[in-house]
Amino acid sequence: MTRVSISRTYFVMNIFNPVLTLAVLLCTLNAQAATNAITRETVAEAEKISGLHFTDEKREMLLNGLNSRLGDYNVIRNTEIPYGTPPAVLFNPIPVGFKIPHEHKQAKFSSFRKVKRPDNLEEVAFWSVGNLAALIKSHQVSSEELTKMYLGRLKTFGPKLECVITLTEDLALEQARRADKEIAAGKYRGLLHGLPYGAKDLFATKGIPTTWGAPPYTNQVFAEDATVIKKLEQAGAVLVCKTSMGELAMGETWFGGKTRNPWNLKQGSSGSSAGSSAGTAAGLFAFAIGSETHGSILSPAAVCGVTGLRPTYGRVSRTGCMALSWTMDKIGPIGRTVEDCAIVFNAILGPDGLDQTLYDAPFNYTGKADLKKLRIGYLKDDFAKKKTRTFDDATLKKLQELGAKLIPITLPTNYPVESISFVLSTEGATFFDELTRNNKDDLLVQQGKGAWPTAFRSKRFVPAVEYLQAQRIRYLVIQEMDKLMRDIDVYVAPWDVGQNLLMNNLTGHPAVGLPNGFTTNGVPTAISFVGKLFGEAELLAVAKAYQDATPFHLEHPEAFCLKGSRSRQ
Repeated sequence: MTRVSISRTYFVMNIFNPVLTLAVLLCTLNAQAATNAITRETVAEAEKISGLHFTDEKREMLLNGLNSRLGDYNVIRNTEIPYGTPPAVLFNPIPVGFKIPHEHKQAKFSSFRKVKRPDNLEEVAFWSVGNLAALIKSHQVSSEELTKMYLGRLKTFGPKLECVITLTEDLALEQARRADKEIAAGKYRGLLHGLPYGAKDLFATKGIPTTWGAPPYTNQVFAEDATVIKKLEQAGAVLVCKTSMGELAMGETWFGGKTRNPWNLKQGSSGSSAGSSAGTAAGLFAFAIGSETHGSILSPAAVCGVTGLRPTYGRVSRTGCMALSWTMDKIGPIGRTVEDCAIVFNAILGPDGLDQTLYDAPFNYTGKADLKKLRIGYLKDDFAKKKTRTFDDATLKKLQELGAKLIPITLPTNYPVESISFVLSTEGATFFDELTRNNKDDLLVQQGKGAWPTAFRSKRFVPAVEYLQAQRIRYLVIQEMDKLMRDIDVYVAPWDVGQNLLMNNLTGHPAVGLPNGFTTNGVPTAISFVGKLFGEAELLAVAKAYQDATPFHLEHPEAFCLKGSRSRQ
């Protein structure tokens, strides 16, 4: 019986006799369960999935409960669960004894140099947030002019990169004109006022398609904006597009193609914040918003040569955001500089009264770090594992030149982080439960053993006991990471070697990734810095000190530069 027919039966019977209604409903569900009765043989085969072995006597005693549970599953599946509903069990990344800082101070950003509008406005396409803000605040350019310039670039270059799912031109021009009126009236909202940006297409936008990069959702439209979109609108930012994302937040392939790397169009841009990173690197907007569950900010930022911040778990609201893993999803900015990320992060962080995983922790950013006084660690063994160490060795050397006394450290190895990583896809299988049960996963572009359809199906067979045991091990990993972080303030790591990326995402620690060189083929390389929980201010300040002493963030892909050569800001 379908959901509709059960609900209709319940409605009719309820009018006359509530008790009879319940009886009819249970009989209906039990009849359904009987047609798929579980036998001792079924249990014996299922034991193999869980790595268990019971006797026939024990299997027999399980049958009544297991068959009854099928009816419970049907009741659950016929209960409407609104899209944004999280599980009642919330993930806690806070180690025992850890004290969240409470003293809020106003973030202090750089005093941006005086800028002059160039004759051709398109020359500012790669400027930083701070310099673009200075241009607007000094009334040398209007938000509408800047927005039209970026819209033009999006129309020209977006198709080449396959990095845009929806161009929000009408909304953008409306927001830009509003920003110009407010600024003209002396109501300047701050550094993001009037600046165009792109948002990964897993953030709900009122009246505009939010496709999650997947065919089953191409016509999906929500009636309300995600909290992050609302906060950026409050800051005066201008949404110019919904950027491409790997299908249901995996990889760089979506229903419209494969997002390209601006530095080499034959390569992909990695994922899943693919369009946000590629578009930022190609100068198609001032900054972008992405999300990370297991590398989806740091990976595409590294490949595309931009800067990405993955904040502490519980820092930025996920209300109105597609869930992949409720216990691992994090939202963060992607920009051309570390300070771009700091400015945007300052605008989007904090509680919204809806997402119950959020913490009201301060972001006391000053952008200043005395590397001589800080305890900066580095993953010595991970650096040694890299086949090409030229750029990473140069990074460590530069940090030492800046005064850092690097401390060799090793990540905790007591517990098997790879073996518990299935919590991510298990939670994803829960969010996309109906997609699997209705076989709509057949519509996804990516199929095969490593794709979501297979992963979600396989996670139907993860025992609840093992899922919770994995979360218990995760708790122990959190305590071990806390012990490590007590001895250092920040540590530097290769972004793509070892267990660092997975472990940080499991424990909820913040990280920032930024370019640290170019290969002989002209493709960017990257380095990552990892900070304490809620330690983004210090983390970003250290990364900024390194970035300010190097030129890599000032280089841009020549195919997207005005004069056909790498453009320096």
